[in-house]
Amino acid sequence: MTFPLLPGDAASLAVALAIGAAFGWCLERAGLGSARKLAAQFYGRDLTVLKVMFSAIVTAALGVFWLSRLGVLDLARVYVPETHVLPQAVGGAVFGVGMVMGGLCPGTSCVAAAAGRRDGLAVVAGMLAGVLVFAEAFPLVQPLYESTPAGVLTFPDLLHLGYGATVALVVAMALGAFAAAERIEARARGWG
Repeated sequence: MTFPLLPGDAASLAVALAIGAAFGWCLERAGLGSARKLAAQFYGRDLTVLKVMFSAIVTAALGVFWLSRLGVLDLARVYVPETHVLPQAVGGAVFGVGMVMGGLCPGTSCVAAAAGRRDGLAVVAGMLAGVLVFAEAFPLVQPLYESTPAGVLTFPDLLHLGYGATVALVVAMALGAFAAAERIEARARGWG
């Protein structure tokens, strides 16, 4: 048996909504609905964002690895979008500028908005306005959007490693990042 285990799009969407709500709850419980907490990341005072997001990445990587090893998930059926180098670099820059200006990323802005924070509501409104502007301006930006295609790129392909070795490398990177984050935070508190 392989995923998707649920018949029909409605059931799949309901499961996706439940998973999204659970992830949002985790972000809120970690305090990531606060722009101040996210900004503290950039000053090296509070690296909760790095720890939470790296934990999510490691959990997903290990989950996908073990589900595929146990025959529950068919990796060939997992959609991986194509890489377009230039438009994705531009999108990353726009994302970074928006995050610095708003103090929140798309996920944490939804968490902040759901918690009733006005800054979260403002960022979500700005994000939706950006989506509308992009859709209306798409004919103008379509040449950039479709430029520099590089096909489907994955870390195992780029690193010339097996999938298991790549997951082990990601876990090792996460453990190193967690240790470094603890030291940086201790130094910022004057304990290190």
